[in-house]
This record gives sequence, C-alpha cells and structure tokens, in this order.
Amino acid sequence: MKRYALITGASAGIGEEFAQQLAKKGWNLVLIARREEKLKELSQQLGRDFGIDIRIYTADLSDQSIPVKLFNYCQDKELDVAMLVNNAGYGVPGDFEKNNWKTHNDSLQVMLNSLVELCHLFYPQMLTNKYGRIINVASLAGFAPPTAGHTLYGATKSFVIRFSHSLHLEGKGKGIHVTALCPGFTYTEFHDANGTRKMVSKLPKFMWMSSKDVVSQGIDAVEKNKPFKVNGKINRVIAALSSAMPDWIARGLFAGKANKYRKR
Repeated sequence: MKRYALITGASAGIGEEFAQQLAKKGWNLVLIARREEKLKELSQQLGRDFGIDIRIYTADLSDQSIPVKLFNYCQDKELDVAMLVNNAGYGVPGDFEKNNWKTHNDSLQVMLNSLVELCHLFYPQMLTNKYGRIINVASLAGFAPPTAGHTLYGATKSFVIRFSHSLHLEGKGKGIHVTALCPGFTYTEFHDANGTRKMVSKLPKFMWMSSKDVVSQGIDAVEKNKPFKVNGKINRVIAALSSAMPDWIARGLFAGKANKYRKR
C-alpha cells in the first residue's frame, strides 16, 4: 500500500512548503485547507513535477466534525497515512475580551482540539504498522513568557509542545516519531492574516527565517526522532533563556519587547 503524508493548512506558507519538500522525497500527499482553488493549483503543480498521487480535501478545521470526516475519507479511500503534519493555525490579535467567544473557540478548535483529535485518530494505525511520523507545528511562543495580547496563542503552542513530547515518549521504540516544530518569525502569510505585518516588519532581518529552512529542519528532526525542534540559533537561545530564567525576570525582559509586535 502506498504511504501518504497528510498536511493541514497546506495551501500556503509552511504547509505548502511541507507539501513541496515531501513531494520531492516521493511521498504521496493528502492536502487539507479551506481554499480549494489554491489546493487545486498546488496539486496540479506537484503532480506534474513529481508524479506522485495527491488527494485534496477542502475543509475548515474550526468545524468540530472535520477530523472524523477526514479520517473516514482516508479509510474509505484506503490511504495509508504514515505521516501527519498538523500545521493549520493562526493568531487572534487583541486582548482577550476584545474578541467574541466564537472567535476564540474557533482558534482553539483549529490549533488545539483538531490537532489532538487527528493524532488520536491516525496514531493507532501507525502503531499497528510499526511506522509513523507526526509533526505538530508549534511555535517559539510556546517557550516564551506569557505576554498581553494574542492571549491564547502562546498558551496553545505551549500545550502542543508538551503534548507532542508526551506522545513522542509513548511512541519511542515502536516505530513512531513525534516532533513539535517550533519556528520563530517566518516569511509566510501568517502576519498578514492577523494584521501585524507592519509591526513585525520592524524586526531585524536576522530574526527571520524562510519557510524552506523551517520545513527542512522539521523533516530532519522528525526522522531523527527529536521531541521538539526550535528553528534558528537566535530562537534556540531565546527558548533556552526563557526556560532557565526565573519567571519574574523573563516576564520583565519580554513584556516590553512583545508590546511592540503584538496587536492590542
């Protein structure tokens, strides 16, 4: 049976780059995103360039029914999903009370609940096959101290890192590799979508990475079965300092800087 890599949020940015690099490595793909036209264009390009089998599934992961529907689709089509890349996500700008509950709940469904549910659905078959790769895209924000604004984003990404590490330990020695990928500032549409492009553009260039480098490092990390991968030397220093410093010092250092790049 052919092996497939399933990628959420595959129509742009890091998700699209995962599709490109995995296709180049010969993986067949199941691509999920909301934008059907973008998925069709990407599917045609990858099929033409690499001669792989590609399935597209247009869906919004804020819909609670989608993970099971997606799993059933793969089962019905007899697609062996041997790699799961949970990439879909976005930031909700502003202070907590400035957004209604539906907005917050949708973001939690996309970045937390659907991610965990998709792991729960596809992980057992990976165990049966004694082979599986799971990459959960988290963020440097999951290591950094909490800040005002974008209230749920860092908390969600911190959860993703801890969850991935636990699942990594459970799958260790069973052929299952699980990695939390933790990029910092990356050249994608992310900051355009949450309205912070003008703010983050003031950051020095050495703080930024390309999605190509982020993804290649992520694929390498999951093959080496690392529980998490923080992309870039600067980001690794930030993550290490955040973990090593007393909370009150870390919060004081980060609070002033974060306000320059967080939309309140």
